[in-house]
Amino acid sequence: MRILLTGAGGQLGTDVVHAAAGRPEVDLTALRRDQLDVTDRLGVNELFQAADPDVVIHAAAHTAVDLCESDEDAAMAINDSGTAHVVESAARVGARVIYVSTDYVFDGSKTSPYVETDEPNPASVYGRSKLAGEGHIGSDGLVVRTSWVCGANGSNMVKTILRAAENHPTLTFVDDQIGKPTFTADLADTLLDLAGRSDTGVMHVTNERAVSWYGFCREVLESAGLDPERVTACSTEELQPPRPAPRPANSVLANTRFGPLGLPLLRDFRPALDETVSALR
Repeated sequence: MRILLTGAGGQLGTDVVHAAAGRPEVDLTALRRDQLDVTDRLGVNELFQAADPDVVIHAAAHTAVDLCESDEDAAMAINDSGTAHVVESAARVGARVIYVSTDYVFDGSKTSPYVETDEPNPASVYGRSKLAGEGHIGSDGLVVRTSWVCGANGSNMVKTILRAAENHPTLTFVDDQIGKPTFTADLADTLLDLAGRSDTGVMHVTNERAVSWYGFCREVLESAGLDPERVTACSTEELQPPRPAPRPANSVLANTRFGPLGLPLLRDFRPALDETVSALR
């Protein structure tokens, strides 16, 4: 199975490369941002023609939520138009596309977990740009929405929390935003599993168990052998300084379609967190 991976240098892409190395049935072409600029339509087409993949895992994205809010053109160029270029070039070589999307396509107002059939209503530029990208996925493609992505590579909240804990005696995190942390090592394996199947449409894939950012911060400190009582809770309204981009209050995605497939469910996030903290420290 020939797989082309975009965004191979990102935190998820790095773990997809690691996971593919242990699968002899996978012939992976892994392209970093400096090798594949998704905003370059002709360049994307040339690279896809050369690689001739069966499946494209499209993980390249502008994921800096607050930067997206201040530069909508850049967010749309990468997440919207860039995805259109990927889908177009994949179609020319007969490859199906697996597009990695986000919980931010929802506004967070629902009081129960979001299922795949819920109507998206993004509240941020980042969410709108990723939803626009979803709109380019053809009838033979698969949108994989995930949430609160963390891993040993790249920028994420685990690293932010550990760094803050080194420099501050107390930490303050919001307790009115909830979601499911998803770890890239687990998600990478699942993406490769899905590449070998023919599922289409939209699928939510996350690690198990929902938590607030306040609760997650406490678990990160516990995992690192630090005192979780150093963490205090606040509301989003009380957070200072406020974040430029609005965050969904409820980011919990229900793995409704993924569960019955017969593939291994992603585990509770805590063992994955422990492994990540151990790797970072």
